[in-house]
Amino acid sequence: MAVLLKFARWLLAKSAMAVVIVAGGLAVYGLWQFLRDNVDLDLRHHEFVRAITGERAQVKAALGDVEVRLAQNRADIAAAQERIRQVDSISQRLRELESTWDKVVGNREQQEANAAQLQRMGELRREAVAELTRLQTQLTRTTWERDGLQVALGRLEVRLQEAGTQRSRFVHYVQDLWARTRFWLLLALAVYFVGPTAGKLLLYYGVAPLITRGRPVRLAAELPALPEVAESRVALNLGLPPGTKLWLKERFLQTADEGLERKTRFLLDWRIPFTCLASGLIELVELHQPAAATAPRQVTLSNEADPSVELALVTLPAGSALVLRPSYLIGVSAGAGERLVIRRRWQIFRWQSWITLQFRFFEFAGPCRLVVAGSRGVRAERLDDPAAARRTNQDSTIGFTPNLDYLPARAETFWGYYRGMNPLFDDLFAGRGFFLCQQVSAAGDAARARKFWAGLWGGALKAFGL
Repeated sequence: MAVLLKFARWLLAKSAMAVVIVAGGLAVYGLWQFLRDNVDLDLRHHEFVRAITGERAQVKAALGDVEVRLAQNRADIAAAQERIRQVDSISQRLRELESTWDKVVGNREQQEANAAQLQRMGELRREAVAELTRLQTQLTRTTWERDGLQVALGRLEVRLQEAGTQRSRFVHYVQDLWARTRFWLLLALAVYFVGPTAGKLLLYYGVAPLITRGRPVRLAAELPALPEVAESRVALNLGLPPGTKLWLKERFLQTADEGLERKTRFLLDWRIPFTCLASGLIELVELHQPAAATAPRQVTLSNEADPSVELALVTLPAGSALVLRPSYLIGVSAGAGERLVIRRRWQIFRWQSWITLQFRFFEFAGPCRLVVAGSRGVRAERLDDPAAARRTNQDSTIGFTPNLDYLPARAETFWGYYRGMNPLFDDLFAGRGFFLCQQVSAAGDAARARKFWAGLWGGALKAFGL
């Protein structure tokens, strides 16, 4: 019952939108036609009636000519049939005059003349039959021509009658608009109802299999060391040793020990200003533990506005790296004398990148500490068997070690993709390493991302690895 109600709501919404499309199309084209039309409607009406009347007169004249030709044709047929009858009568009398005795002892010359006359009658009959056949064929074609003219005359009479009764300007414009725009309106309705389904069928069964057969992305052959991922929690206590700096999104700062130096860092990295702006890594709080301090000071991080978001600390020792989507990054910590290293890995010349709109990856290199946020927690999926592979929902992926093979994999079921429950591609990882993902995909964000404008914005972010 719930499925039927949902289908009914979907059908009602589609029908309402179809009405809006038709009404909007008629209104826009009608307004344009009205503004373009500077001729008086009555004058156009009279010209229209005059044109139909003239066309009707031409059809009637043609029909009269056809009737004359039909009468002449029928008279010619009757004359041909009469000639055939006369020839048959003469031939019959000549055959009756034939006699074997007369051929032997009678008037031989008269018999030869009768035979010649009989042969002449045969030729005349064949000519008359051929002429009759031709006249009957001509009669059939002329009859068809008369029927066609009668149908055309009937249509003109109907149009003339409609034109005589049509007085409303509104009715005139509606009929004219429908006659001019019905093909495009029907095409728009077909695209609206069938286009999304046809597009998703093409993407799922046509484009996606080609992408999955491509060469995987591998940004590093091997890593001297792998990052370390701590267990995620709602509130994260982070210790800052002497000389350490922490750059943090202000809304995630809950408490901090007194004695830390504070100031504003407008961008996380000035080499990637647009990335920082799009990812929200702007107007960060910079907490600095002075090098002269004798003991670490504590900072507590939490998202008080959304308790479902949990934080995880990722420690990158020297030689390790992590490919990360900056939109999941909420804080970076670097020790004394350490500099944050962010490598941009472009994949422009891979045709998979143009289909999946993912041209760039951001690789964070150690030593540093990263604080990432995920819905209901952050989970590290470790891969130890190079022959094994594991997939995850693309909306859940936060990052992965660059020594893994990364390849988009088509969603497991078409129905899940068609209903918007899963993106067209999942993320497939293989090799030795790990990838980070959210415990639960942010369904609300994913649903909004599939809307037109949000999808466009999300595609732009994804294109630049954000």
